[in-house]
Amino acid sequence: MSDRILIRYGELSLKKSNRKQFTDKMKFTIKRALKDYPNLEYLDCSMRFYIILNDVNPDLIIPILKKIPGIYSFSIVSYCEKDLDKIKELSCKLLKEELAHNEGTIKVNTSRSDKDFPMESLEISKAIASYLFKNIPNLKADVHNPKIVLNVDLRVEGCFIYTNIHYGLGGLPNGSIGKVELLISGGIDSVVAGYLGIRKGMEIEAIHYASPPYTSDMAVQKVIDLLEKLTPYTEYQSITLIIVPFTKIQQAIYDNCRDDYCITIMRRMMYRIADRLARERNALGILNGENIGQVASQTLESIQTIGSVTDLPVIRPLSTMDKSEIIEIAKQIDTYDISIRPYEDCCTVFVPKHPQIKPRKEMAESQEKKFDYQTLIDEAVNNVRYIKLTTNKHHDIFLNDDNIF
Repeated sequence: MSDRILIRYGELSLKKSNRKQFTDKMKFTIKRALKDYPNLEYLDCSMRFYIILNDVNPDLIIPILKKIPGIYSFSIVSYCEKDLDKIKELSCKLLKEELAHNEGTIKVNTSRSDKDFPMESLEISKAIASYLFKNIPNLKADVHNPKIVLNVDLRVEGCFIYTNIHYGLGGLPNGSIGKVELLISGGIDSVVAGYLGIRKGMEIEAIHYASPPYTSDMAVQKVIDLLEKLTPYTEYQSITLIIVPFTKIQQAIYDNCRDDYCITIMRRMMYRIADRLARERNALGILNGENIGQVASQTLESIQTIGSVTDLPVIRPLSTMDKSEIIEIAKQIDTYDISIRPYEDCCTVFVPKHPQIKPRKEMAESQEKKFDYQTLIDEAVNNVRYIKLTTNKHHDIFLNDDNIF
């Protein structure tokens, strides 16, 4: 009897004159994600979007929809003409089917956005409930804490009846805000930041700084495995990873600069490279997993000194979270066990015993004058590797970006 899926938008309902560009992106993403089910049909009605199942099992569709940013919630619904007798009959059939799997008290909840329907919501609910109690033995009501809620949604395009609500990711359609460069280390935080950026409508590319032989190929593989967990949430189910050779820069820093300023200067170099790659690749900002006060490079003084090398927006979605909250999200998206693999990245290999927690911009600039960092940055950027990661784990590797897209 359930013949379609009703999709509800969340934040998109707040949009006004530019709403259509977001809803169009949302519909495109849904259709692309469900491309393996050609029998599906789609119906667009104002702030509702319907997937007509045409006998496709909805259990195959539910897990896909739960990974699409921009969907607030959705329900498997049954369509009915806007005739009260037909609504009663279908409601009774659906409730009997639900009670066969899930016994308990019920409540009827009616939403009437079609104001031309001759009865008000409460009257409709009472009429349906009365019919149900006459036709289903031993049925009990509970308007405060029902086990089952029978929802009747009367809209201009028809009546839709359902007992289920599945919650999606919310946020905005992926790619609707613009592209950012994600600084990903391989730890717990940066991949969670990537996930939250995707959910908020950002298209992400990922930048990883590799320092062989101090970091191993397994550290890079860990980053690849992490990003593979994010690809199903993206518009095209793919993410480009940019691997930057960072060894020479780190060695120059630790050979020439004050020990306590090495982390600060290393991060400033990372931001300079990210800024340059972002501008070359038409990205609008830098995304990272920084969490205020968590480590020496994430004090407010450090964030100010490090961030002064770029005027691009630096987005820090984890900045005020507790570590336990970040770990919980990592477990939800199945990245936690990968992140704790014992393969160190370049940020952890060269950590000094007593890093500066209140670095000054002037001192950092003074230390940087001790070596020719611009030439080293040019060399690193000219030798990056690009890896296009996809959900099907077919990865293409390029020494330049000419063939990525």
